[in-house]
Amino acid sequence: QLQASGGGLVQPGGSLRLSCAASGSIFSINAMGWYRQAPGKQRELVAAITSGGSTNYADSVKGRFTISRDNAKNTVYLQMNSLKPEDTAVYYCNTLIQRVGVLVSEYYWGQGTQVTVSS
Repeated sequence: QLQASGGGLVQPGGSLRLSCAASGSIFSINAMGWYRQAPGKQRELVAAITSGGSTNYADSVKGRFTISRDNAKNTVYLQMNSLKPEDTAVYYCNTLIQRVGVLVSEYYWGQGTQVTVSS
């Protein structure tokens, strides 16, 4: 239902762009976001964007990461610049989707994509 891509190995200071596309019988998509989980740590919110385009970011990524969405493609992006070793983690997309014929919205998780920042 959610297909994430774009992870990989990058040197400190480099950039990556993550994508996450939702598929299936979608009536509407509300909030979309990215979380990450480093080894031995809890999953944390990195960035989120509402259907209206309002965004919020974790303090650790402000000024370096940008979240955006393409509603026509049901896709959310995370542009990551000036990457640091501490950004190394598995990144998960998360979206709040209302399916066709269903009255309530539900959260869906992508499969996770590994981002490794290392020289």
